Amino acid sequence: MINPTERSANIEYAIRDVLIPALKLEEQGRTILKLNIGDPIAFDFETPPHMVEAYCRALRDGHNGYSDSQGYKPLISSIVEHERKKYGTELDPSKVLVTAGISEALVFLFGALLEQGDEILVPGPSYPPYTTLVKFMGGVARTYRTDENNGWQPDIDDLRAKITNRTKAIAIINPNNPTGSAYTRQVLAPIIDLAAEHKLPIISDEIYDGLVYDLPHTSPLALSEEVPMVLLNGFSKVYMVPGWRVGYMAFRDTEGRLDGLYDGCIRQARVRLSTNHPAQVASLAALEGPQEHIEENRRKLMERRDIISRRVNAIDGLSVARPEGAFYAFPRIDIERGPWKNDKAFVLDMLETAGVLCVHGSGFCEDFGKDHFRVVFLAPPAELERACDAIEDFMATRLRD
Repeated sequence: MINPTERSANIEYAIRDVLIPALKLEEQGRTILKLNIGDPIAFDFETPPHMVEAYCRALRDGHNGYSDSQGYKPLISSIVEHERKKYGTELDPSKVLVTAGISEALVFLFGALLEQGDEILVPGPSYPPYTTLVKFMGGVARTYRTDENNGWQPDIDDLRAKITNRTKAIAIINPNNPTGSAYTRQVLAPIIDLAAEHKLPIISDEIYDGLVYDLPHTSPLALSEEVPMVLLNGFSKVYMVPGWRVGYMAFRDTEGRLDGLYDGCIRQARVRLSTNHPAQVASLAALEGPQEHIEENRRKLMERRDIISRRVNAIDGLSVARPEGAFYAFPRIDIERGPWKNDKAFVLDMLETAGVLCVHGSGFCEDFGKDHFRVVFLAPPAELERACDAIEDFMATRLRD
């Protein structure tokens, strides 16, 4: 038997790992309400028709070979213009790299940035690849606290205390997965100042930037031109095409301090040849075609956000900060009043007993995610209500007074 390497054997991805026991229950004939994966297409959201037609047209027009390793040039030009219109930020098209979603961008970025033992500061809790991939590359993901009592906003003092001489970058995920928090100018400015003080670049993940509910989205790129920044974004969430796997990373740096980092990323991109060519061509239609669907989807999600917030906060033993962006909520569990030893045991018990699949909070951060679980509120209102009914009944049978 050939054993896997330690780095691969230790990989965990909580969002999909919990699906395995759910599939076993479905094989037994159980109906499971899956609120674990942020895939809008699995529910009642659809890819805009003009984008579907653009994909079909790209295939018919012969865009079936490799693209340039950097990406489809017209798409890169459109991305630059799109970001300029949103935030007034000027990007250099020669420093924009189209990737197979943000996940591939993170592989490239951490592969180019980290030597053994180097550190990245990431919000706790956060999207699991930020910790998993850093570890895979030999680095250390140091999580800085976000404050649940303040809408999961970053704790600047904790962030400052965790900067060391091995820190290579500060990551910001805005809006945040899994908490749904969104950061304002007042929140972002001190982080930018801290990055400038310590001469650190900022990694700004903005994949949910079009799904912010009560306040406009603010990008760090719009607040400073002096601090080097790597923008991560893509089409999966706002444009409802997660399966297309088209994202991008843009290096914005007036003094050229990120040139070597970009070079390390593009070299990796050449090894993988190119990302999906027809999907890149079709993604032009996302940026340059009708945009009305974004506001329509945002309104649908606001209604569902409000259902989850209202229902969860009415369940004894649970509480949740109202999400301000994305399509996730991150409820707290009163673990000590139940029979569970931890949040993963809670999630598996809720799956087995109530037939509702969510993700344990410690899968997003062992320190700041424990005693929580993530729920995806993409499902139609009636389905969310059924899920909340099941969770409410489950909690009523499990809690001790």
